[in-house]
Amino acid sequence: MFDIGVIGALSQEVENLISTLRDAKCESYSGIDFHAGIIGEKSVVVAECGVGKVFAAICAEAMILKYSPKLIINTGVGGALDKTLKTGDIVIAKSLVQHDMDTSALGDPKGLVSGINTVYFEADSRAVSILQDAAAALSLSYLSGTVATGDKFISDCSDKERIAGDFSALACEMEGCAIAHTAFVNNTPFAVVRAISDSADGNATMDYPTFLPLAAKNSTSLTLALIEKY
Repeated sequence: MFDIGVIGALSQEVENLISTLRDAKCESYSGIDFHAGIIGEKSVVVAECGVGKVFAAICAEAMILKYSPKLIINTGVGGALDKTLKTGDIVIAKSLVQHDMDTSALGDPKGLVSGINTVYFEADSRAVSILQDAAAALSLSYLSGTVATGDKFISDCSDKERIAGDFSALACEMEGCAIAHTAFVNNTPFAVVRAISDSADGNATMDYPTFLPLAAKNSTSLTLALIEKY
């Protein structure tokens, strides 16, 4: 059993964590490279899952079955839905929802996951508290609340307003709730942290390449703090 598992969609989101590992070894499962080693005093496994919900779920399931982490952290970048968020700001997920899960035509609430009758997946409260304290200590501006996940890069203002309105979400991205869903059915605590790489004003395609490195750096700093203190 490992202390911590970390998943990021992109190489920029995990490369600094991988380089921090001591006594590292790499193993491949389900087409994903898992880098296992030590950070501080914790046994940690880190993986780059790829973009989208299916890759994220495959990675989380393989990580849980092979390494049995006590906590899974999904770290990375996301798009702002709340208009007060600026690039580089942090969103700490208290809950996650799949904004593209929609059987409302059958009378269900939007976001309901059939079979487990869940709309919102709740993050580990202790991890949330540690992330909040770490963000304050690092002088990072942050909000805590709902993060919305779906298999679409959200850049249009109307899409952002719809998702924010439907789910009271602060940020959107493409992996978090798939990892949360997988962790939930495996009884594994999880945390999701997102640094904002693009604003809520419809300029996502312009902002994203420019601010990705800064956002990834901020989310990595928080992830390291959580690994240390959890």
